[in-house]
Amino acid sequence: MDFLTTVLLLFAGGAAGVAITSFLKKRSAATSIQRDSSVLLERIEKVFKVVMAEGYFSEIYNYQDDKKILYLVSDPKKAMIIVKSKVLVGFDFAKVRFQAPESGSKKIVIESFPEPEILSIDTDYKFYDIMPGYLNHFNSEDYTRILDDAKRVMQERAMQSDLPRIANNQIQYMMLQLATSMGWQLELPDAKQRQLATVSSHDDLKQLPEA
Repeated sequence: MDFLTTVLLLFAGGAAGVAITSFLKKRSAATSIQRDSSVLLERIEKVFKVVMAEGYFSEIYNYQDDKKILYLVSDPKKAMIIVKSKVLVGFDFAKVRFQAPESGSKKIVIESFPEPEILSIDTDYKFYDIMPGYLNHFNSEDYTRILDDAKRVMQERAMQSDLPRIANNQIQYMMLQLATSMGWQLELPDAKQRQLATVSSHDDLKQLPEA
């Protein structure tokens, strides 16, 4: 092998090495993802909230926003979102009002008892069929509004379901059993007392489907 051939081979090998190194660097740079987040604890509150019912919901939420181009041609943008939520319904015992029992008495009188409320909602969103318009594109405000609307719809569905009724039955039965086991008498407001009489046998709770 003469000198010229050797030099050409060295240059070719060097060029190939540079090309491979450059390719690997570009590939590494293309797949390098940096994540940085800061979690700040804003405040801690003491609460007395009790979960009495748990439900799982799925919803197909369709979003459409029509805008006119030059007030003549419709330019819609559409999106379909699959929403799945776990909803916890219960009571805030900080809202309970009761009379202190008289000396020697074992009777608890509940003057006011709160209605069941959503204590927590854990929601998962998946976007499908996102179709922007020609000029009517999606922006960050659109996505925020879509997620807020979908969550609101899920909350409404949860409160229209059997969850509040089940939570009511659960809390009344639990309070009745607790008071009875300790030898106390429990007196609820008239409406609640009538409801308690209907579930005192626990039949309604026995019929609940298993999760």
